[in-house]
Amino acid sequence: MGPHYLSRFFTPKTVAVIGASERIESVGHRILANMQEAGFRGGLYPVNNKRKQISGLKAYPNIDAVPDKIELAVIATPALTVPDIVRQCGEKGVDSVVIITAGFGELGSEGKRLQQEVLDIARRYGIRIVGPNCLGIIRPSGHLNATFGSGVIKDGNLALLSQSGAVCTAILDWSQSQDIGFSTVVSMGGAADVDFGEVLDYLALDSKTTGILMYVEGIRDARRFLSGLKAAARLKPVILIKSGRHESGSKAAMSHTGAMVGGDDVFDAAIERAGVVRAYSIAQLFSAARVLANNYVVKQNRLAIITNAGGPGVMSTDRAEETGVAMAGLSAASLDALNKVLPVHWSHANPIDILGDATPERYKQALDICLKDENIDGVLCILTPQAMTNPTQVAELVIEAAKTTRKPVLASWTGGKRVEEGRALFDNSTVAHFGTPEVAVDAFSFLAQYTQNQILLKQIPSAENELATPDIDGARLIIERVLAESREILTTQESKAILAAFRIPVSQTIKVDSPKDAMIAAETMGFPVVLKVNMSEFSHKSDIGGVRLNISSAKDISHHFQEMESLIKQKYPEIDKVMMTVEPMHKSFNGRELMIGVIRDPVFGPAISFGLGGTMVEILHDKAVGLPPLNEYMVEKMIAKTKAAKYLQAFRQLPPVNMKALVNTLLNVSSMVSELSEIVELDINPLIVDDRGVMAVDARIKACVSHQLSPYSHMTIHPYPHEMIQHYQLPNGMNICIRPIRPEDAEMEKDFVHKLSERSKYFRFMQALQELTPDMVVRFTQIDYDREMAFIAVTEEQDGKPNELGVGRYMANPDGHSVEFAVVVSDECHGMGIGSRIMKTLMQAAKYKGISFFEGEVLAINKPMLSLVKKLGFTIEPIHGDSEVVRVVKDLRM
Repeated sequence: MGPHYLSRFFTPKTVAVIGASERIESVGHRILANMQEAGFRGGLYPVNNKRKQISGLKAYPNIDAVPDKIELAVIATPALTVPDIVRQCGEKGVDSVVIITAGFGELGSEGKRLQQEVLDIARRYGIRIVGPNCLGIIRPSGHLNATFGSGVIKDGNLALLSQSGAVCTAILDWSQSQDIGFSTVVSMGGAADVDFGEVLDYLALDSKTTGILMYVEGIRDARRFLSGLKAAARLKPVILIKSGRHESGSKAAMSHTGAMVGGDDVFDAAIERAGVVRAYSIAQLFSAARVLANNYVVKQNRLAIITNAGGPGVMSTDRAEETGVAMAGLSAASLDALNKVLPVHWSHANPIDILGDATPERYKQALDICLKDENIDGVLCILTPQAMTNPTQVAELVIEAAKTTRKPVLASWTGGKRVEEGRALFDNSTVAHFGTPEVAVDAFSFLAQYTQNQILLKQIPSAENELATPDIDGARLIIERVLAESREILTTQESKAILAAFRIPVSQTIKVDSPKDAMIAAETMGFPVVLKVNMSEFSHKSDIGGVRLNISSAKDISHHFQEMESLIKQKYPEIDKVMMTVEPMHKSFNGRELMIGVIRDPVFGPAISFGLGGTMVEILHDKAVGLPPLNEYMVEKMIAKTKAAKYLQAFRQLPPVNMKALVNTLLNVSSMVSELSEIVELDINPLIVDDRGVMAVDARIKACVSHQLSPYSHMTIHPYPHEMIQHYQLPNGMNICIRPIRPEDAEMEKDFVHKLSERSKYFRFMQALQELTPDMVVRFTQIDYDREMAFIAVTEEQDGKPNELGVGRYMANPDGHSVEFAVVVSDECHGMGIGSRIMKTLMQAAKYKGISFFEGEVLAINKPMLSLVKKLGFTIEPIHGDSEVVRVVKDLRM
């Protein structure tokens, strides 16, 4: 694979600044000055039709007049001039353009029209655009500063992506005061063309970038955004600030869930799945970056605090409570060891107050004991400069102790001049230092959150979980018939039928429209019963007095029917007939009322919420939100986040609930919204769970006509493609399975490559390679099934462990119409037809995704592969200037 197509933005040899000016207050002047101050070493060409010379450089009237080939054009001229300038860039052969100018999509219909004109021209010429309405881009290592910001940006290993130019400027200004450098800075602006996902793809593989900071306001392409986040977060820490909420189109009147779950909740659920940490201020952004850059490892979120003053210890404990950090419980062995080395009046608990006269040795002894304690995941050392304190010597001992462990050791030397020397020592160590203890606790919380989110990132559930097979076709037929009647809201009976089709237990429901029918239904199912209004006009039945519980006789149900009917007709005289349902009164002395909901978020698609239910749901406001598809691990994490989690355990006289039944219900809801793109809202409230199981007592579904072109296109996260698993028998009788790769195949994939012969490795990777690097293992096994695919051929060995026989993969090219492929088969399996099977499976998957061209580069000496692709109908083309490699192409449309 050659360099990433965006690399031309960051490593250009020639740059034209269109709109460069001598006016000091102008944007064009500042951009040119920044390029000069950065020491850009390539050709720098100001373009201005009124000047012969600008800032000591020859100026040109237009880009066509520039004698050199231009690799990057930066446009800072009025909006109305931009379309024509982009056209000139296209005719000049410029394929990378940064549009600084504002006045496009952010300015209403006329601005949007102008922006579309620019995009149409750019696409015609194959131009990619960063912006418009942006600050520009910076690549300090390449001496590139194509922005109108002020100040020299230091070279470093953090990348910064920002949607807001003003916030970008603020972060850069703050970083200068903290002596923090950057590998890359991209102000995205309107992101009309190049978006977050594409830049993240570039940064994921950028060797100069070890961590990524982001400021996000809104998302245009959620699937591409999350896909890019995942690709980057698998390889390096990504920390993000998001401001503002998108339009809460998710808040529909019908749904309890819609009233509770806003865009921000769903955004949080999405970035958790992407393995990303969210910060809420610029200071937090850099705190998180500082602690994540050190590659610390934590198992959980249990923090120990060592302090020489009680106050900071208490303040830190308060902050830990607020951020969800657990104060570690000291083991009996640790308490015993601390008692032996600390004064008698130490705190005897966490935070560990080692008193104001603490010596450097006392700090070291306490820290060593904490680092050995299995109950502790990280340690924060706090020092306040008291009369007998030696801040510098304590810092030296803390730094030495930190070298002996992979657990994070954080420090907060609080004060001024007396602690400056100690702080300077921390700056050049692996101990992350913070000005105040509360900020240090925040940083540890980010670390714990990052660890949990990285686990979520590796979860790739299938849409259809391993539970009882749902009746998808039957459920879809019910919804289609409802929509055919020009209805969106399903009745309780219809909604429960959908749940039942997905194996969710529901209470029996009989529809009635008269007191006589109500009596018959109640007698049939047996008293006591519940009578409920069943009309799409009334989503919240209890709000209109439309629910009567515990009815115990035919006389009572007749009375309640007539009374409710009369009240509704008085309040809503336009209603001619009142429909109701009769249901058995669910008997559970141990039952807890819960709620499961689904909304269709306008950006991220279906989102599932879970929490305490009943009529108090909006007041309790207990919820955890997750994006489908979910698996058992994710569901358990969702449940654990809620107040309901403790309520589900043994409580007073109540036994613990049947958690397996509850988990399965959430998994079935996940399967339902994954498979049925027509469902836009769902409320199961209450869902009663007890020690025996679950029962959906009430349910409401809202549906709409689905316009999806392919399965799961309504979802942001593509599920594991279970349907692509295939089984074959080879001519020698060996049974093999060809299936999409999974993260848990990492060790098998690494072992497979290790066992390949030197020749096979060279044919596959076109370079000498002994082992897959950790980064390569992650890239090869944790894939985004929407934009790439990898199939492995495996067989079962006698010991039950799968054995990899071959692997093939494709990855989408930036044009969206073609993919690059690669295939390799183990040396002992050559000539068995495995390579051919993998190739056909790959091409079939690509064609299904709408891919037009299947392409690859093959070494000219790789005769077996060339023979295979020839049989499969590929054309073989020489590559200009390269006699060792040929290009093979298959048109999948034919």
